[in-house]
Amino acid sequence: MRWLDIDAIVKAVVNEINKLEKSEAREIKIPIGISNRHIHLSEEDFKILFGSNAKLTSIKELSQPGQFSCSECVTIIGLKGCIERVRILGPFRNETQVEILASDTYKLGIECTVRESGNLDNTPGIIAAGPEGCIRLKRGVIIAKRHIHMTLADALEMNCCDGDEVEVEFHGERGGRFERVLVRVSNKYKLDFHIDLDEANAFGLKSGDHVKIVNKK
Repeated sequence: MRWLDIDAIVKAVVNEINKLEKSEAREIKIPIGISNRHIHLSEEDFKILFGSNAKLTSIKELSQPGQFSCSECVTIIGLKGCIERVRILGPFRNETQVEILASDTYKLGIECTVRESGNLDNTPGIIAAGPEGCIRLKRGVIIAKRHIHMTLADALEMNCCDGDEVEVEFHGERGGRFERVLVRVSNKYKLDFHIDLDEANAFGLKSGDHVKIVNKK
């Protein structure tokens, strides 16, 4: 009886895994979605701002399933100034989160860091005012980290995992690359690359343009 060379088998398997990890992601076009400043509210905070009987009014479905833009807006107030008509995005969240642009920090007079959505530890607070009241948030203001939403099938096809950081390339008059793009994987998502308005304006990008993954960290 011939004994199996276990060491050789393990080495072969490891080599195949390494080849897969080093292979370039397929050049799949990923649509760009551009976000302006906005706010996600908890239901409790919404009732304070708009009244106990108020309800969110959806006016537009967003690229991610179940997400929508509302007719309701708030004013956010910092140490140096305020920004009016900050759009509410639904549905309600467990905790209120304000997503601003880097350029907004100067007008508001707050220091804000780039964060993944939902990572609110050690983030600054702000005041939000609505027609029926105002709230003083102790935390929750972020500049959203650029990221790609994708399904499990998308992730397999592009050789990505949830939490990966990738580099994407785009074309146009100001064509170039974005580094440190976070990958977020869930079958609740739809394939979409999210950047904010500051980033889009700097590179002449618009919603509906495309990027492709060219490198994975």
